[in-house]
Amino acid sequence: MMSKITTGPGDIILYMGNSLVIYYDTNSWNFTRLGRIQDVTQAELKEILGDGTVMVTLSLGEERASGEQAGMVQAADQAADQTEGQAEAAEPGQGEKPVVYMTDSITPEGLMAVYDAMGRDMKGRVAVKLSMGEPGGRNYLSPDLIKDPVARVDGTIVDSNTAYGGQRASTALHLQVAQDHGFAAIAPIDILDSEGTMDLPVTEGKHLTRDIVGAGLADYDSMLVLSHFKGHAMGGFGGALKNISIGVASQNGKLLIHSGGASDSSWSGGTQDDFLESMAEAAKAVSDYMEGNMVYISVMNNLSVDCDCDSNPAQPDMHDIGILASTDPVALDQACVDLVYAAEDGASLIQRIESRNGILTVAHAQEIGLGTREYTLVSLDE
Repeated sequence: MMSKITTGPGDIILYMGNSLVIYYDTNSWNFTRLGRIQDVTQAELKEILGDGTVMVTLSLGEERASGEQAGMVQAADQAADQTEGQAEAAEPGQGEKPVVYMTDSITPEGLMAVYDAMGRDMKGRVAVKLSMGEPGGRNYLSPDLIKDPVARVDGTIVDSNTAYGGQRASTALHLQVAQDHGFAAIAPIDILDSEGTMDLPVTEGKHLTRDIVGAGLADYDSMLVLSHFKGHAMGGFGGALKNISIGVASQNGKLLIHSGGASDSSWSGGTQDDFLESMAEAAKAVSDYMEGNMVYISVMNNLSVDCDCDSNPAQPDMHDIGILASTDPVALDQACVDLVYAAEDGASLIQRIESRNGILTVAHAQEIGLGTREYTLVSLDE
């Protein structure tokens, strides 16, 4: 049964519902502990597991079973492959992994707590990147929830026009949505591609050589990225990486990403995986352009399998989780995905993520150097 525990060296933890992880350090979170390797120290475990891949045979002691074999598992060092993050290997205080701060309190106070925990002052003119939601939808971030950090940084709420039509496909329509959904009441609004576009270079790109964004991005020195984490019909899920890639891209830039770099005038030309990897490459282009002057907050509530760009999203069928924040968007997205997998009622969203191979965006973002999937999760509620 999952409960809040603090792990110790030798703990055997059920991870993401389908893997076993051997812990060699402490970490406090909601875990299912299956057992413990007795009489072993942290140093001994590190030496045994090493840096590569090992196979471990687990068996019950004679006093509990007649040498019954419990199974074969891979060591925690292999847990990052494709679908798994590495919160389980976190060693707080060493500074080797980015910190993801979390609170269960989905309130203005909770959001300010994770923002303050990052300890980063936003410099110059600050863009607050978020989606203001498609009319008819109901799951987008509430202006009342996010208004305090927006005011703290004296930010301007920014977004770009959509490429699929809808009620945010033109600047006039988009500004009306900002008004109708309450965002214009808390901050100035700037539609980044309302007055043209500009190209950002893509380094280490497999599909993209450029990212096309709204020319208005040049007016800002820093970016506060406020994301509503949820499912997505094409990307599997939407979080920080999608927010700064598809979300910052202009209309033709969105087409370039969706087509895997094949066209800036058509959706077609690339595969699903090309699209997912192109999102990571576009996100890195924005991060490089902003010279890292970005912080990221993701709210895990109203966890529908559908995006806020959907005018009729599916009703969420899992519980709200909390608010997370980090200076590393890759770590932040991975932490959110891990929490969905850890949730007892996350099956629908997990199916959406896996059916679209959504984790590939996170994996490719790490591969090209945007961030790391390894992180230390720090709860602010303790």
